[in-house]
Amino acid sequence: MAGIDHAPPPFFKRGPAPLALLIFYVAASIALFVVDLRFKSLDLLRQSVALVIDPVQRVAQTPGSLVDIAHSYLEGIGDLREENAQLKHAKLTTAPDLERLAHLEAENERLRRLLAVRDREKARGQVAQILYTARDPFSRRIVIDKGQQAAIVAGQPAIDENGVVGQVTRVFPFSAEVTLITDKNQAIPVQVVRSGLRSVAFGLGNGQLEMKYMPANADVQPGDTLVTSGLDGIYLPGFPVAKVVNVERDSAYSFARIYCEPVAGVENFGEVMVLDRRENLPPQPADEARPAAEGDGEKGSLRPKKRAAAEGGH
Repeated sequence: MAGIDHAPPPFFKRGPAPLALLIFYVAASIALFVVDLRFKSLDLLRQSVALVIDPVQRVAQTPGSLVDIAHSYLEGIGDLREENAQLKHAKLTTAPDLERLAHLEAENERLRRLLAVRDREKARGQVAQILYTARDPFSRRIVIDKGQQAAIVAGQPAIDENGVVGQVTRVFPFSAEVTLITDKNQAIPVQVVRSGLRSVAFGLGNGQLEMKYMPANADVQPGDTLVTSGLDGIYLPGFPVAKVVNVERDSAYSFARIYCEPVAGVENFGEVMVLDRRENLPPQPADEARPAAEGDGEKGSLRPKKRAAAEGGH
C-alpha cells in the first residue's frame, strides 16, 4: 500500500517548463551574439574551441573525403577513357585528310617550281599529270593526261623542276606517251658545263645514262653536270640533264665509259611540264647529194641542147 500512497514529486524536481528553457536559450544566444558583435569578446574563446575541435573534425571528415577522392578518381578514369576513344576516332577520321593535305601541299610546291622554271627559262609549255607508266617492263615510258585536245605533238620535250625528263613520242586524243631519257632507245645531245665538251647521252634502260664514243682522254670527271646543248633543235640549251657518277678509262680501249644519273625525278614525280616546240629555227642545210643530183640534171639538160645543135648543123 505504500506504493499506492506515494506522493508526486515536488515542482522544483521536474525543472522548468520546455517553453521557458527555449526562451532562455534564445535570449542568451541573442545576448552573446550582440556582445560578440559589439565588443569582439568571444574571438579568443572561438579560436580556442576551433583549435580543440579541428583535429576531431578532420578525423570525422576523413571517410567522406576518401569517398569523394575515390569517386573523383573513378570519374576521371572514365573521362580519360572516353576522351582517349574520341581522340582515336578523330585520328582515324582525320588521318586520310591530313595525308591528302600534305600530298596537295607537296604537289602545289612542285607546280610552283615548274612554273618558276618556265618563267626563268622563258619557255612556253603546259603542266600535265602523269596517269600511269607504260605496260612494257623493258621500257621507260609514262602516259600523261594531255593529248591532241591540248595541242600536244610528238617531239615536245618534258621537264620537271630539276631538269629534263623525256620527250613525247606518241600522241593520242586525250593522252600522250613520254619516253624518258633513261630509256634504252632514247638519246639526248648534252654539254659538260665545266669544260664545254659536247656529246650525246644514251639511256641504258636501268635508270642511268651513258656518254658513248667519248675518247679515253676526254675532259670529263665524276661530279660534272650535263645540260642540253640544243643542237638537236628540240631541247632548249641549258636545261640540266644528268650528273656524271663514274668514268672508266682503259688504255686497251679507245673510248671511255662514262655513266651518269639524271638530275630530274625521272622515276618519282607526279607532274611534268611539256614545253612547246622550238620556233624560228633556221632551216637545215641541204644534203651533199642534192647538188650532185642537180649537177647531173644540168649535164642531162645539156645533152638535148647538143643534140639539137647537131640536128641544126645537119
